[in-house]
Amino acid sequence: MCTKQDLRENRTRGAIAANMLLAAASLFVNGFGVYLTIQANIGAGPWDVLNLGLSKTLGILYGTASICVSLTILAIDVLLREPIGIAMFIDAIVVGKAVDFFNRLNVVPACRSPFAGVPVMIAGLFVMAYTQFAYMSAALGCGPRDTLLVGLAKRLSRLPIGAVSIALLSLATLTGWLLGGPVGVGTLICAFGTGPIMQLAFRTVRFDATKICHQHLTESIKILLAKKTKDGRNCAA
Repeated sequence: MCTKQDLRENRTRGAIAANMLLAAASLFVNGFGVYLTIQANIGAGPWDVLNLGLSKTLGILYGTASICVSLTILAIDVLLREPIGIAMFIDAIVVGKAVDFFNRLNVVPACRSPFAGVPVMIAGLFVMAYTQFAYMSAALGCGPRDTLLVGLAKRLSRLPIGAVSIALLSLATLTGWLLGGPVGVGTLICAFGTGPIMQLAFRTVRFDATKICHQHLTESIKILLAKKTKDGRNCAA
């Protein structure tokens, strides 16, 4: 069970607005991390194989494909009756479009060899890990994919969550590969390196994700729409 932290409670409009801004900013930088893993040019991460495969097949931008996949997963999360937070919608939109933004600027050209690609890939994973910490600390919901993993693990209780994760990532990779997405050594680095790198990053900032109480979407909306009393406090309508 999580322990509520005073700085994460989101009890006022101002607190929610500030944490929405924190989530959006950190997810924008997270998009730069994703962009680096793609520009490493040694095979994308499992979910990005799917996004890039859809982008190639449908002739749409990466960000548009990413939003379609994220919103589809979000719909599945709702059907599974998993907790939904307002930041999940921010996640679904901001990351993909951030990648499009950095693609347009061509900040980091695609690497031409694995020797150059591996360090860029690892740098991207570290950027993603630290921005994940900032995003989660806003306490407005986890990402759609993480929520889906937890939801499936609950319903497949006989299987360890690691096995469910591998199955989910394998399905995303296979589907993306069939659509023309790039699979390579970078795909393996992402699949098996993301968890340990995230754990290392969280440890350096002394962050325990299990102690964050994420606010449900309904509660966020209730506070945002609440009327204010004369003393300035929110009062539910």
